[in-house]
Amino acid sequence: MHQYWFWIGSFPVRAYSTIFALAFLLGLGATLYFAKADGKKDLVPHLWNLAPMLLLGGIIGARFWQVFFFDWPYYAKNPGEIIAVWHGGLSIQGGVAGAFLVGAWYIYRHGLAFWSLADVIAPGLLLGQSIGRDANLMNGDAFGDPTHGNFGLLYPEGTLARQTYGDQPLWPAEVWEGQADVILFALLLLLKQRKWPDGVLFLYYLVAYNAVRFLLEMLRGDSPRYLFHWDAAQWTSAPLVVIGVILLVWRFWQSKQTQPSSN
Repeated sequence: MHQYWFWIGSFPVRAYSTIFALAFLLGLGATLYFAKADGKKDLVPHLWNLAPMLLLGGIIGARFWQVFFFDWPYYAKNPGEIIAVWHGGLSIQGGVAGAFLVGAWYIYRHGLAFWSLADVIAPGLLLGQSIGRDANLMNGDAFGDPTHGNFGLLYPEGTLARQTYGDQPLWPAEVWEGQADVILFALLLLLKQRKWPDGVLFLYYLVAYNAVRFLLEMLRGDSPRYLFHWDAAQWTSAPLVVIGVILLVWRFWQSKQTQPSSN
């Protein structure tokens, strides 16, 4: 784990920032590929237009979520750190929410089919999130609770994980989440082999990712806990799973209603 790759004079080239950028670029590349492979080449120009706006909206949403939902007690005491995104602290769920709002505005303005575009974006989201967890690992954030055994991750000096728990092995929560995202990505590719109603692939992502996230958050040691001993990510994930399941049922029902009846 290295927070810095190297220095250019006094300027640090951070592992977190470079891996985050790589996650976005590879996620965008996957999205462009699937748009063409799925016969939706008309969406490609829109995806190029959307990319910088989604990135900006995602960063703002991710930081907002992290500051106000995940770790407000810290940022209330250190307000100068609120804009320091280069120190880490970007919430995946907040990033998706911020990008969603920007994307919804763009779709409405250009009269695009929301569910069709959402399905194209879903694989790139999972791929980007899986790589993004490597940024957390290198930065020493999004860490787990102590395992209270001889198994776990030992973070180096200078990381937030080490400052919080010292020389204790921690659950590899962010590593397992990144691996789970790869599995969900592979399953999504299998699902893409069949024809589904528009929106089903994106809703699969919404339900599956947040269900996994909810479970893995039980191992996290970097967030305050609230009612039911849930942290902010779990309070975000739980309603999204419920909403996603309801929307899945609705999309299948709506698709069945629009199918021509056979005589």
